Amino acid sequence: MPELPEVEVVRRGLTEHVVGRVLDSVTVKHPRSVRRHAFGADDLVARLTGLRVQSAQRRGKFLWLTFDEPDTSLVVHLGMSGQMLVQPAATPLEKHAHIIATLDDGNELRFVDQRTFGGWQLSDLVEVDGTWVPESAAHIARDPLDPRFDAESVVKTLRAKQSEIKRLLLDQTVVSGVGNIYADEALWRAKIHGERPAAKLTKPALHTLLAETRVVMDEALRAGGTSFDALYVNVNGQSGYFERSLNAYGREHEPCRRCGAIMRREKFMNRSSFSCPRCQPRPHG
Repeated sequence: MPELPEVEVVRRGLTEHVVGRVLDSVTVKHPRSVRRHAFGADDLVARLTGLRVQSAQRRGKFLWLTFDEPDTSLVVHLGMSGQMLVQPAATPLEKHAHIIATLDDGNELRFVDQRTFGGWQLSDLVEVDGTWVPESAAHIARDPLDPRFDAESVVKTLRAKQSEIKRLLLDQTVVSGVGNIYADEALWRAKIHGERPAAKLTKPALHTLLAETRVVMDEALRAGGTSFDALYVNVNGQSGYFERSLNAYGREHEPCRRCGAIMRREKFMNRSSFSCPRCQPRPHG
């Protein structure tokens, strides 16, 4: 599933190619792609047609467009395989193009989603801690790349919890935008095992972890995101390549790039966690 850097790459692409454009028409070709919109496909099409895109915004992994219609936003759920592609209208339609918006410059904004886990949803904007966000994303915390991210407050929240630190990194109400890949990378860089209880970590250790989370996301963003298959691409259809720089995720049986110990894979929350047994010892007990 795309994580914060991948979603930010898509947001920047939409800012470049879609912001300022009018949606001349909208066509929904697969009902699952609008299942989150309570009033159905016809309502979504009617309300979007004729609107001018004002901005492409993001909080964590939540992506949305705003329009010249006040308080209205289009939340884009990328799911496991969602792509926002801008194509010339003459380009053959992708097999899994489920929503097509014709832009006033002759291009088309296409929502392509092979696994149909994602979709579009109109949502009212509400003010949360000084920022306007879609109502459906009001519970999402700020992410480490947000200029108003308050690391001290997040550390205080983490130290009050007995849960494993990786579980909390993945909790979008505590800190948003972090998924399985970048959690493993940040924990490796901070030399912390993901099963360590947050309450037993020191304030400096937690600050280091949050700082490393920000650094690894910045690096991934510069590389264009992480792509393990053809299902993540940016708005122009170009895959990211940060996987070449991963130090932990997916490196089972390979030597740790820091100490040489053989990397391990463990089950965690129905997923896989990758860590170094020497640099990131398991918690006692």
